[in-house]
Amino acid sequence: MPIKKHNPYQIVKMFEEEMQIYTGAPYAVAVSSCTDALLLACMYEEVKEVTIPKHTYVSVPMSITQAGGSVNFDDRVWKGVYQLEPYPIYDSAKRLTSNMYIEGTHMCLSFHLKKPLCIGKGGMILTDSKEAYDFFIKARYEGRSFGEGITYGTDEIDIMGYNAYMTPEQAARGLWLLQHYPEHADDQIEVPNYRDLTTFPVFSE
Repeated sequence: MPIKKHNPYQIVKMFEEEMQIYTGAPYAVAVSSCTDALLLACMYEEVKEVTIPKHTYVSVPMSITQAGGSVNFDDRVWKGVYQLEPYPIYDSAKRLTSNMYIEGTHMCLSFHLKKPLCIGKGGMILTDSKEAYDFFIKARYEGRSFGEGITYGTDEIDIMGYNAYMTPEQAARGLWLLQHYPEHADDQIEVPNYRDLTTFPVFSE
């Protein structure tokens, strides 16, 4: 008797729906990393000049630059989240707690091994924009659509995309971890502190 085939990416959709409920975000898009989440958010907003803390992770300014923007560094002290000013994009790699979503923004989460929900790899974009959601869904998967009955042969690919989707295996682990995650969690503190990014040759020039 043949085995009934299921769409393996439905497990990704389930994880996204649970994260929407937990964070209070209307939409959630699972991706391969927080770095890719930031890249897609910067692409969607068509960033130009962006200001971020000089003490953060190295991939943040790289994502901005690769999306076509330029980076300014400031001395702000931050905890949990910070804004990629002046855009409605937040690096939220250090925060995961209930009802955390900030209205009108794209909040980028990390599921790295060192992060609160430690899947090992992966990220997510929280948003309340249906237009942004539709872009993120396709851009994360080489411009392909997501849904039942849509195949590579029948899809209409109308935007440029990236190989930045979350795998079903990662989503399944995320679902399991989320069942045991606390209702409220404090912001994570990086140990040791982030190095000043302006000391790297790639950003000092």
